[in-house]
Formats: sequence, C-alpha cells, structure tokens
Amino acid sequence: MKKILMTFAVALIAVAANAQVYVGGSLGIASSKINGGDNVTTYKVLPEIGYGINKNWAIGTTIGFGKGTPVEIEGESRNYFAIAPYARYTFVHSKYVNVFVDGGFEYAHYNGKTNRGISTNAWSVGLKPGVAVNLNSKVSFVAHVGFAGWKSVKDDYKGAKSSDAWGVDVDGNNITFGVYYNF
Repeated sequence: MKKILMTFAVALIAVAANAQVYVGGSLGIASSKINGGDNVTTYKVLPEIGYGINKNWAIGTTIGFGKGTPVEIEGESRNYFAIAPYARYTFVHSKYVNVFVDGGFEYAHYNGKTNRGISTNAWSVGLKPGVAVNLNSKVSFVAHVGFAGWKSVKDDYKGAKSSDAWGVDVDGNNITFGVYYNF
C-alpha cells in the first residue's frame, strides 16, 4: 500500500511540475420562490481538475455536489452528486482571453429524500462553449455559456420512463463562472 501511495505522489508531483495542470472549479447559490410558495435555496460546489495535453487540447473533470432540481420536477429541490469529464479544444488564443469548447458527458444522481421518496438519475452529452480571461500566467476566470446536445432524466425504479431532450440551451440560467489556478 505504501508503494502505491508513493508512486501516486511521485506521479502527481511530476505532472504538476510539467506546468500543464490546472485546478479550480465553480461555486453557485440561488434563492427563488416557486409558484408563490416558500423560498427554495439551491447551491453547487464543483471542484475541477484538468491537464493541458498541448496548446489546443486539454482533458479534465468536474466532480461535486449541490442541492437543486432535476429538469423535469419543478419545485422539488434535492441534494445531488455530479461528475462531468470532458475534452477541451481552445480555438482562440491571446495573451488575455482564450475561447474554447468542452465536449463531454455529465452524470448527476439526485437523492430520494423528498415527498416522492424516489431517486433520479440525469445524463447529458454535448458541447459547452466557454471563455477564459487570463489575469496572469497562473490565474484565470472562466465562464461557460450554454449547452448543445442531449439530456435525459429518469427516476430510479423499475419500469420508470426517461425524459429525453435534444437541443441548444443558451440563456441566462445556463451560465457558470469559475476560477482556475494553472501550475
């Protein structure tokens, strides 16, 4: 076990020393009133790690948790776990701004601690365009705007039917902001 941990630590240091690793993520919080009822607070904590393969390509993943609403169930806010690996292609490079698109998939599991008592699984596959504002060589502000692809939501019980959608979603509710630290 010690050999495995030592090998992992050496590999992590070697990758970080190569100056192509970035860490960061997104935080979000919102409060809304649905149908004149009680206030509903939602949040998300999505740390992210990635590796720049070359000037244009990177791979990474976001993994985190939050409290929110699956797309198909209005007003039912639940805790969830999410993971979203991606491949990033940066097609505009400048000293201060990079423009990119992430292609990947996301899985989110919403727990069943609600009035219905049913867990829900949500999947998506598609593209997310984004922009990075480079404050210096180490710190960048990053924003993703929109989504184009496929989404599916399905309750977690035998015989449940999924709700699937294809399309483009570019609106003010589909924007995320984050910060990266580049090693």
